[in-house]
Amino acid sequence: MSIETERSRSRGVTLLELIVFIVIVSTAVVGILTALDVSNRSSADPMIQKQALAIAEALLEEVQLQPFTYCDPEDLPQATTADSATVGPTGCSVAAAVEAIGPETPAPYGPETRTSATTPFDNVNDYNGFSMGPGITDITGAAITGLEKYSASVSVANPVAGQALGTISSSDTLFITVTVTGPSNTTVVLDGYRVRYAPNALP
Repeated sequence: MSIETERSRSRGVTLLELIVFIVIVSTAVVGILTALDVSNRSSADPMIQKQALAIAEALLEEVQLQPFTYCDPEDLPQATTADSATVGPTGCSVAAAVEAIGPETPAPYGPETRTSATTPFDNVNDYNGFSMGPGITDITGAAITGLEKYSASVSVANPVAGQALGTISSSDTLFITVTVTGPSNTTVVLDGYRVRYAPNALP
């Protein structure tokens, strides 16, 4: 075996090859780190997502815990005995007491608001169209510290096709949607149902 052949076999990488390798690897690493940084910035902060979900769950529970009666709960004793919204012996005492989607406005049953001390929301459907924010408040209207950048809205309606609960009448079911938005374009949407399991259920 010649000396030249032996030298060619034992030869390592040249300085130029090493520099080219380092440049290529460095460029690839920079590209990967840049992609990860962009992905991290565009993804929602897990804490913001969890906070928005907690707000949505609390508001949905607040709505679902309200009565779902034919008459305004203040229409006593009819609200506890009425088996239809028809004004009369088996229904509400006056037309103003008949529950419909949205808060009542005529006196003495309205105008209803979530935080009113005299005519508050007292039925599931009263929350339709309700919104608050920026800033989340409790049931008394007091601002909740740390939630100044969040907003929430509620819609309540009788279920449409695809939302029905089996054979339960749509007139005896309400489909509730709570939407919460927060920082970094975070949005959480929760849906829920409330069924009129008794005509005069006053929880």
